[in-house]
Amino acid sequence: MFLKDTQTDHLVEVLDLCALFDPLQPVVTGRIHAGEEMQDPTSFNKSDLIFPSGERLPRYWVDVHYRDAAGTIG
Repeated sequence: MFLKDTQTDHLVEVLDLCALFDPLQPVVTGRIHAGEEMQDPTSFNKSDLIFPSGERLPRYWVDVHYRDAAGTIG
């Protein structure tokens, strides 16, 4: 899956989708897609990533308490 790093505006290929979907993981492993050579994997804060369309990541990917505000604890 490709996301965009808001710090550099580069596309990032997320290599660990399980970490991306896990709200307990604040960091994911990915690879910047810029230039002609494949870049080494590095860590990215999920708070710095958005979809290429500009949309933020779903709250349930980044906030372990996403249900608390909705009142559906249970």
